Amino acid sequence: MADYNTEQFEKDCKALGVTLSDEQIQQFLKYYEMLVEWNEVMNLTAITEYDEVMKKHFVDSISLCKAYDVTQNKTVIDVGTGAGFPGLALKIAFPDLQVTLLDSLNKRINFLNEVIAALGLTGVETIHGRAEDFAKPGKCRGKYDLCVSRAVANLSTLSEYCLPFVKVGGKFISYKSEKITEEMNAAKHAVKILGGKMDGQVEFTLPDSDIYRNLFIITKEKSTPAKYPRKAGLPSKEPLS
Repeated sequence: MADYNTEQFEKDCKALGVTLSDEQIQQFLKYYEMLVEWNEVMNLTAITEYDEVMKKHFVDSISLCKAYDVTQNKTVIDVGTGAGFPGLALKIAFPDLQVTLLDSLNKRINFLNEVIAALGLTGVETIHGRAEDFAKPGKCRGKYDLCVSRAVANLSTLSEYCLPFVKVGGKFISYKSEKITEEMNAAKHAVKILGGKMDGQVEFTLPDSDIYRNLFIITKEKSTPAKYPRKAGLPSKEPLS
């Protein structure tokens, strides 16, 4: 991808069915500049080369459109957003989305707030905190049409973090970079306990590459029992099985 440029980024997005305006392209470029700048003083991303960020962060985030209609005015929460992937990239590409970015590290939230302000975005909020705390009743529980996460964790753990945020009838979509047959089978019982139903997966490679991606879809069929998520740390230390 040594010759990757802005035109190639536009082409990749169009291959996903997404046409970006000049303003949106400039927003992505500014986002990239700020990401690299802030990454010099804090750990936001392991990859900083222009071509890799554009493809493996931005295009990858936008690829959600292969599994979900993101053109509507939907409420979306990104759990464990980190440097804003996929949530902030989705907001830029699909401005009608109402996006919440949740992360447990305040310095990441400070970065995201600076990017949001610099890009002049509205309809996007940040929350500093843990999923286990904000998925409790009276906070963000059951508020969202869609929950997304690119966080590196097994599907049982992610489902316990994410499904409580979703409205009944809504969806949780997990971004995966490898085949997850074994992980999926291990998570079936947990997903059912949490009120979800496994609804398939969309496997593909990112445009003009051999980079494998998998969007795993879970539909929320009924309310998550009040005792979930369990207290901080337990979902990752002792995944439901």
